[in-house]
Amino acid sequence: MSALSFFKDALYADAYALKKGFLQSRDPRINVAAILLLIIAVLFVRDTAVLVWLYTFCLLLAACSKINLLFFIKRTWFFIPLFSLFIAVPAVFNFVTPGHPVFMFTLLHHPVTITREGLSGATLFVMRVATSVSLVILLSLTTKHTELLKVLRILKIPQLFVMTLGMCYRYIYLFVEIIEHTHLAIKSRAGTNIKHKKGREIATWSITNLWIRSYHLNNQVYSAMLSRGYRGEPQVLHEFKTTLRDWAWITAAAAISTLSFAVY
Repeated sequence: MSALSFFKDALYADAYALKKGFLQSRDPRINVAAILLLIIAVLFVRDTAVLVWLYTFCLLLAACSKINLLFFIKRTWFFIPLFSLFIAVPAVFNFVTPGHPVFMFTLLHHPVTITREGLSGATLFVMRVATSVSLVILLSLTTKHTELLKVLRILKIPQLFVMTLGMCYRYIYLFVEIIEHTHLAIKSRAGTNIKHKKGREIATWSITNLWIRSYHLNNQVYSAMLSRGYRGEPQVLHEFKTTLRDWAWITAAAAISTLSFAVY
């Protein structure tokens, strides 16, 4: 249930979007454009020091947006950057990336060398993934999902794609609740000391029951959205308005992106 709790906390993180922080006070359209400029810079920069600086700037934005840094770091480094680390590990060895030796050891009676070029490439790859993921998550934390969907439509993203995203968000919200309640019901009736055979039977029954309930829930969620006036276009309570601070923010993002390219 720890993984489910983490996923639930991530899904319900809209509370951060309601705070009066730096990014929350900016126009969502400007935020999307600014973060996109920074991500483009991250994708093309080949200097690890510049990526570290951009990641530090991302943490500064998170702090100014009143996001708990421990929560932010745990969420941004979960799975994707951590998984990329395991992908990058083989690149540090000489049989993948030849170069100047940094450290040598013996593995299964075979000499293995870690090269400077391999370490540099692996660090660059991991930092690029971590910074990109951090910027995207920062945008999602500081922007309500309805506003984010509306910005996607403003950017001419196809309606079907945006509608699918909106329905998935609402469906997963209920899906997590069903999983949590099912686990609690099984735990309260069967306890924690369950034999392997009985546990497999319970797991099989739970998966089947969950699939049937989710199949019916899919239609119910869509019907509920239609009954509340949903017609395929995301709606927000207020219209987007830009201010001088918004334009100053995107100008700063453009300047940072340009400076990163200049260093590259």
